[in-house]
Amino acid sequence: MAVRERSGRYDKEAQDDLIKKLVEVRRVAKVVKGGRTMRFSALVVVGNGAGEVGIGIGKSAEVPDAIEKATQEAKKKMVKISVLERTIPHGTVGIFGRGKVILLPGALGSGVIAGGPVRNVLEACGIKDIRTKSIGSNNKINVVKATMNGLMSLRTKEQVAAARGKVPEEM
Repeated sequence: MAVRERSGRYDKEAQDDLIKKLVEVRRVAKVVKGGRTMRFSALVVVGNGAGEVGIGIGKSAEVPDAIEKATQEAKKKMVKISVLERTIPHGTVGIFGRGKVILLPGALGSGVIAGGPVRNVLEACGIKDIRTKSIGSNNKINVVKATMNGLMSLRTKEQVAAARGKVPEEM
């Protein structure tokens, strides 16, 4: 892969072909003696479109810096998700805080039936057919973390058989 040089630094964007999704940017304030200091918090989802996905939260005085910090954290925290062709192997529920996300396998060609933050995670992961329902919290951070929790709990038939010391045909 070609690496371009930009302003004395290596351009990281030329090296990776990851899917980056900005889920949310918030303006947060810290109250100090002299008043309020404003900062920005960014939530980013990064995936390779082939079953690996990670989430990151970054905070800085400037929006681009917050997004860059969140992207770097998401790249570090990428995990492998068990995916069956275009969908997930079985239904599951992801929970984080008061946020709950129900993930169900979708029929071939049904598409990604999901709202906002959940859709960002699933598209970055590369899942094409799935049905979801978000219950409880509307907080985007909790919904994204609940989705990740549910995706990490997925196991394929081969993984379960290997854990039990059997072959998949015995299951």
